[in-house]
Amino acid sequence: MIKNLRVKTSKFIDETYKISFKFNGTTYYGYKGDTLASALLANDIHLVGRSFKYHRPRGIMTAGSEEPNAIVQLHNNTARTEPNVRATEIEIYEGLEASSQNCWPSVKFDIGGINNFLSPILPAGFYYKTFMWPANFWEKYEYFIRKSAGLGKSPTEPDPDIYEHKYIHCDVLVIGAGISGIMAAKTAAKNDLKTLLVDEKPYLGGSTIYQNSEHFKINNQISSSWLEKEINEIKKINNLEIKTRTSVAAFHGYNFLLARENLTDHLPLENRNNKTRHRLLKIRAKKVINATGSLERPLIFDNNDRPGILLSSAIEKYANLFGVACGEKNVLFTNNDSVYETAISLYQKGINIEAIIDNREDVDSKLIKETEKNNIKVYKGYTVVNTSGYKRINKISIMQLSKDGQKVVGSKTGIECDCLGISGGWTPAVHLFTQSGGKLKFRDEDQVFIPNIYPSDQISLGSCNGDFTLDEILTNIPKTLKEFLDIKKTDYENLEVQSSFNKSKRNIWLLPSDKVIGRTKPFVDYQNDATAKDIKLALREGFRSIEHVKRYTTTGMGTDQGKLGNMHALGIISETAGSKMGELGTTTFRPPYTPLTFGTIVGRNVGEYFDIFRKTPIHEWHVQNKAEFENVGQWKRAWYYPKNGENMHDAVQRESKAARDSAGILDASTLGKIDIQGTDASEFLNRIYTNAWSKLAIGKCRYGLMLNEDGMVYDDGVTTRLDENHYIMTTTTGGAATVLGKLEDYLQTEWPELDVYLTSVTDHYATVSVCGPNSKKIISQVIPDLDFSDENFPHMSFKNAKIGKIKCRVMRISFTGEHSYEINVQANYGKSVWEKCMEAGKEFNITPYGTETMHLLRAEKGFIIVGQDTDATMTPIDLQMNWIVSKKKYDFIGKRSLYRSDTIREDRKQLVGLLTENPDEVLEEGAQIVADINKSPIEMLGHVTSSYYSPNLKKSIALGVVRGGKNMMGQKLIIPMENKQINVTVADPVFLDKENKRLNA
Repeated sequence: MIKNLRVKTSKFIDETYKISFKFNGTTYYGYKGDTLASALLANDIHLVGRSFKYHRPRGIMTAGSEEPNAIVQLHNNTARTEPNVRATEIEIYEGLEASSQNCWPSVKFDIGGINNFLSPILPAGFYYKTFMWPANFWEKYEYFIRKSAGLGKSPTEPDPDIYEHKYIHCDVLVIGAGISGIMAAKTAAKNDLKTLLVDEKPYLGGSTIYQNSEHFKINNQISSSWLEKEINEIKKINNLEIKTRTSVAAFHGYNFLLARENLTDHLPLENRNNKTRHRLLKIRAKKVINATGSLERPLIFDNNDRPGILLSSAIEKYANLFGVACGEKNVLFTNNDSVYETAISLYQKGINIEAIIDNREDVDSKLIKETEKNNIKVYKGYTVVNTSGYKRINKISIMQLSKDGQKVVGSKTGIECDCLGISGGWTPAVHLFTQSGGKLKFRDEDQVFIPNIYPSDQISLGSCNGDFTLDEILTNIPKTLKEFLDIKKTDYENLEVQSSFNKSKRNIWLLPSDKVIGRTKPFVDYQNDATAKDIKLALREGFRSIEHVKRYTTTGMGTDQGKLGNMHALGIISETAGSKMGELGTTTFRPPYTPLTFGTIVGRNVGEYFDIFRKTPIHEWHVQNKAEFENVGQWKRAWYYPKNGENMHDAVQRESKAARDSAGILDASTLGKIDIQGTDASEFLNRIYTNAWSKLAIGKCRYGLMLNEDGMVYDDGVTTRLDENHYIMTTTTGGAATVLGKLEDYLQTEWPELDVYLTSVTDHYATVSVCGPNSKKIISQVIPDLDFSDENFPHMSFKNAKIGKIKCRVMRISFTGEHSYEINVQANYGKSVWEKCMEAGKEFNITPYGTETMHLLRAEKGFIIVGQDTDATMTPIDLQMNWIVSKKKYDFIGKRSLYRSDTIREDRKQLVGLLTENPDEVLEEGAQIVADINKSPIEMLGHVTSSYYSPNLKKSIALGVVRGGKNMMGQKLIIPMENKQINVTVADPVFLDKENKRLNA
């Protein structure tokens, strides 16, 4: 029979709106405003999952995004399925179906629970030490490891939901809408600053909004009532935008932040169609105010992980916000005053409290006195030493602490309970602050890390800055805001604050037990089953850095990123190793703060919109003429033009023969084009390219090779000098964007003194390349006013010209080895210029050719393609391009690396030509090259990078990289294939017209 643990009505829950939902196949009911966690607790469901390693029963522990246990799968086996979702963050809706993860066949009976009994032989580091041998067993190990890895199941069907990205610019961004955030947002907005306030919850006010206690007052009003009025006021301010259900995921440099706005996850499924589910907000703020609050710490003791053990603040929230009792026999365990506020709230709602365990002996406050007045038994100076109950807690055992807190004394006392609330104090939520590059400092008095050095124009307010009491917050905020916002006053001067909270705390990172630690299970990371004894084992193994201990024990590596356990891990390391916590530092808080769906990250860029398809201005002509296309970068490039049912081989043979015999035409519009201007443009090119540029004459073109800092070839292309301080650079099609980014990076970070400006003009121009013995005759008809004589227009030069009234640049450059011209014209004239060239070339049988033929033609000449004949390990010398490396220039990118001992080795892989013994046999690109197939293991000398059959040479040709290839000319090598061996001869990579006579034919 399902119990109903609803208590007095909460104004945050709409009990007139009943919602049915399913959990593990059973139907339950909740109300509008409930989370899945609160609705389950209202139905007396505590067991919701199993832990990752030992498959121990796990229950709801928190009420927020820090939840480590209640991780569920939504809508299993549907297109909308989503794993690893926190039950504490899911607002229930009609049609919700959730199920437990990491258990089989069910959460109540999980076969994996056998691991719990085997836990003594499965300590931290077990995997690292066990699955190393015998080595040939790895494939067997791997199957079972992969089967047991992970928690939920990833979707297998396309996501039907819509996701978006949006840019927002504001003067002030306030993160967190608790009392600190509300005050900060109101102050900023009322001072004419465009303000954005975001909070991950569906309501404003944080924990103060349900703090309905006479012990916490502002201006003689209960704190929640005072804050409610403030919230109503800020909703009327015009220049304040408020976004709820919005979680900030990442805080990058220069106040650039990413946030996920949840738009439809709270709606019934039938109401979500064609609506945006999540929106990724890309926020740029002049100032950022962190008001992210703090996280309650658990307490570390034996068997502190059972279902029914929750944080004290979570129990209070479920009672006050959701009107739900977490148990009928409640016990609270603390080292600070927080649980007394919880106790008073529960008592006022008629929820039974069996006892309070306080590890402090001499402590006094108004909260404690009122608790004792209500006849609630308080055990001062005690600790919990154990808990009982497998699928839900049913009893705790307590013992008195010694004066120094290092051991327990006296006899053991048992207290029956079905819910244990724990509070180990509070940890400032500094995750976003540290993501931004902020530095922390350690405050010894209460052992917390708080913000210290701010890397950008930001500030932290409230409990995320270490102000944990209401009076501290309201005293410090006005002063901080006036300084940060440069204003003279706020609305919060001289507030009368009543706060009964006693700040005293007795912090013991690992509470003592009556058993030796080896026989206890004090969990630090609840999701990954990392215990205090695992941490101590890591220290015995020699690990000292918190980052190393984290990885060895997996502490803090779960989906909650250690929000609850990391401070305890630090404390235990500190105490065990005898070091100071402030010197240990923290683990790295990486984005996202809470998980993001892939849909949110990708936005609309899915399916056909996953990446843009770029088309040249001549694309439609290619389509009309039946071209086949290939993707090059983002471009659709004409691959080949089949005629009369030709396959690709036949089409390429025909196209390449026509280009050599008469004329070919290529759409080269996709080549990257970067406009370079400035008085230091020549100096800039000198530093970028390996060869010299200062003396390049206006109107001349030059081929250039670009290296990385390691001396390896990065990109290549022809650059033309248009004027004294004006160049146009071409790059490879796929490398255009990265080359521009690299050049900008150097200009902005390494050489900011250079007067150089870069502009991408790839899309501005269409490029028509005409090559072949008759190219000059064709272009002369297209541009009759231009003198195309070799004296006036030599190879590697350019001319400004007109085609009718259309201005164009004509460059005499060649990637085929033929007499060639490239016409660069304004993009919208590209198709008409192409058609004009085709018309002029009819009498010469001008033949359009695609990228495959272009590759064949350049391979005949031994010209490289960066990325095909290079693989980020090739220097110019490896490519037999020593001629392009200047020996006179003082420096260029990668120069020093060319003289490292490794890069000058004679046995490096070097570019060579390869000729097959059978001239009709074409090698496979990527095939390995060996000298001796009888050796074991076979020594690989290199591989084939480009391979074609050349109709112009009437034989197959190939380029490859071979170890020591320059000194192997004429030698025989072997290409081992699956069913045969192909004999090849190492040859010069230039197969055709070594004297370059065809360039001027």
